[in-house]
Amino acid sequence: MTINKLIVLSTSILIGLILFSCQKEDDFNPTFGQYLNLPTKPFDYSSLNLPTYFVTNVPGSPLPTSILGTDNTPSNNPITDEGATLGRVLFYDKNLSANGTISCASCHKQEKGFSDDNEFSLGFDGDRTRRHSMTLINSRFYQRGRFFWDERASTLEEQVLMPFQDPIEMGMILNQLVEKVQSQPYYSELFKQAFGSDQVSAQKISLALAQFVRSIISYSSKYDQGRVQVAALGANFPNFTEEENLGKNLFLAPISNGGGACFGCHTTEAFVSANPGPQNNGLDGNSVSDLGAGEVFNNPIFVGRFKTPSLRNIELTAPYMHDGRFKSLEEVIEHYSNGIQPHPTLSPALRDSNGNPIRLNLTQTEKSALVAFLKTLTDPSISTQEKWSDPFK
Repeated sequence: MTINKLIVLSTSILIGLILFSCQKEDDFNPTFGQYLNLPTKPFDYSSLNLPTYFVTNVPGSPLPTSILGTDNTPSNNPITDEGATLGRVLFYDKNLSANGTISCASCHKQEKGFSDDNEFSLGFDGDRTRRHSMTLINSRFYQRGRFFWDERASTLEEQVLMPFQDPIEMGMILNQLVEKVQSQPYYSELFKQAFGSDQVSAQKISLALAQFVRSIISYSSKYDQGRVQVAALGANFPNFTEEENLGKNLFLAPISNGGGACFGCHTTEAFVSANPGPQNNGLDGNSVSDLGAGEVFNNPIFVGRFKTPSLRNIELTAPYMHDGRFKSLEEVIEHYSNGIQPHPTLSPALRDSNGNPIRLNLTQTEKSALVAFLKTLTDPSISTQEKWSDPFK
């Protein structure tokens, strides 16, 4: 072989090695590149870099402001970057429904605050769900750790498998789900990275999905930009308008002080219920077709009671309530101002000393201020961050 041929051969080998090296750096698994838009290094899901005020109770506050003690993450399922990455793919994968048309994200849309802008969500075969799709934001900080409007799932790990098995939503049984996951070429490596083995099981699917959902945490709204500038939650926020500060004060103040006492049910910096369980907010005088948690718990006090979701990004999650009856925040505020009904299980916080429904009788200025404040809870990062987006695009 001549020297020139050796040079050409060596050059070809060197170029091949360089190209192979670049390919490995840019695409750590060629299988992913064919189907998924995933980064070489997983996104950071495991670091909980919360602002200081999230984990510090305001001195003298009658209600907890810190989220400490509310995290429902079980000890056997801490969030890992690889586990949540797998969960993200499972969450958006339409192949995991009976006819390949519906994913978890079909009813929990990122741009809609991980809720649905439809009153009732569309299932795999065109039927509608019974209740409105609840936001997933700050699910991690719902202290009771129960899920669905009626709290029938005792953990998030239990909840995430139930839509797959629902005859309206995704229409499968767990064995079919496992088989569908196994049949997709991109899951073998994802499971190996998340759990050290490419073996697929319903339990691993549950763990990964729960990790992804718990990673969806909001703390980058206009509210947060103001909150970091003050020591006390009740102080006027420098970045708020006069109307927004009025709305915040109404939200926080007890009814006896002319407020709405909203913070009593949407408490802590996560704006999600503490531990009293599902509540009846007086939507109806009696429960007929939907008994809420009364269908789950064998106790009449739960009839007409529903889980209290987080208010984070509530501007994006319309329509509102378990049945999507209110189309706007204005309608929601009007309900609390003048529309609370005398249901037998109406929450004590909404009753006066005689047991009658409280009517706040807010002025139009106060109603507008409350709506303005609620909109300060909108966190654009939730709707735009790639790590929570569809990896199939």
